[in-house]
Amino acid sequence: MQDKSKAWSGRFNEPVAELVKRYTASVEFDQRLAEFDIQGSLAHARMLGAQGIIGTDDVAAIERGLGEILEEIRAGQFEWLLDLEDVHLNIEKRLTDKVGDAGKRLHTGRSRNDQVATDVRLWLRATVDDVLTRIRNLQISLLDLAEQHADTVMPGFTHLQVAQPVTFGHHLLAYYEMLKRDAERFADARKRINRLPLGAAALAGTSYPIDREAVARALGFDGVCENSLDAVSDRDFAIEFTAAAALVMTHLSRFSEELILWSSPRFGFIDIADRFCTGSSIMPQKKNPDVPELVRGKTGRVNGHLVALLTLMKSQPLAYNKDNQEDKEGLFDTADTLLVTLEIYADMLRGITVDKAAMRQAAAEGFATATDLADYLVKKGLPFRDAHEAVARAVRAAVDKGCDIADLGLVELQAFSSLVADDVFEVLTLEGSLASRNHIGGTAPEQVRKAIARARQQLG
Repeated sequence: MQDKSKAWSGRFNEPVAELVKRYTASVEFDQRLAEFDIQGSLAHARMLGAQGIIGTDDVAAIERGLGEILEEIRAGQFEWLLDLEDVHLNIEKRLTDKVGDAGKRLHTGRSRNDQVATDVRLWLRATVDDVLTRIRNLQISLLDLAEQHADTVMPGFTHLQVAQPVTFGHHLLAYYEMLKRDAERFADARKRINRLPLGAAALAGTSYPIDREAVARALGFDGVCENSLDAVSDRDFAIEFTAAAALVMTHLSRFSEELILWSSPRFGFIDIADRFCTGSSIMPQKKNPDVPELVRGKTGRVNGHLVALLTLMKSQPLAYNKDNQEDKEGLFDTADTLLVTLEIYADMLRGITVDKAAMRQAAAEGFATATDLADYLVKKGLPFRDAHEAVARAVRAAVDKGCDIADLGLVELQAFSSLVADDVFEVLTLEGSLASRNHIGGTAPEQVRKAIARARQQLG
């Protein structure tokens, strides 16, 4: 017995099993492509009409019917049927119910293979534009906070050990630079996303006299996919988006780790606004940095989607295979996770308060200006390796005395090098150390302010 509900039922002698129907259907998640499916169908129908492949009356009926369906979807009144497998067949069936044979003519010259590839690219293009807007908003939050703390001294770390003094503003600008590269990656990926697959049909193109370039122009694509096999079968554009998303999440995961550490009483550098934290059900004193902790966790989720997509594609022969249906859930979840993370992060940074005294106290510990003393000796004529050795011995002496290098007297410091003079204490101050790094990319407050100004000009 044939299953008349299927667009392809004529080939089969028995209906699809209920379990198989549920296993193979995608309508529960791909219905989010509905508006883009309609957008692509309208452009396709108008091209068919312009080429004389279908009549003008059919085009008008299709436009009217799809317009009504779009209103139903937006109003939440559209009934999605599992029997119709996916977003495409659900919309086509509803269109046929509304406008009759004209709805059946819409699929002329195309396949669900090139149709879904087009829908995903249209959706992903819009998503990239949203991502870029939210990255920009986060960058502005970073710049605002950095500007407030262009002079705020904090310890810079390597190996999570105190290394050299930096300003908090300079530290924040490192994440601005990461996000700048992230935005560049998405903008570049958008160029490859913005190619039209429609017209490739199932895999070999179509015998109808279609005008793919006209459809590309109507939908705002930069051009067409120039090989029909490639157009329907590859998902590298989705992988590229997910890879770029994984890098953003990795950057924000690193930042989150620092926010978590800094908000701990052991550091006490910052306080995260209460609206981004939770308490404990048993320990009344607790204030847990849940948002940055979840960003760390969700980074693993996005990374997992990237690996899943790569694995999905790694052994598929040309052209389209049903495996590709599995691209959407991970891709959709990646976009959803990234978008909400960017939005909440921008707001969270606006709710951070800084304990300047705690940062300064930490910078004063751990011999943060030891490198400045070595540079001082080099400028006096001592070879760097000898200067390094002399300062290392001075640090060891300070450790034994339980004090900082700056607390050693002039005579004590001169015991490690006769080149030490009264002016040595100028370079051993935190402010002196910061001010000496006065070049592009350096941590001097003057350079931090210049970097912020450049960044604001770049963002426009």
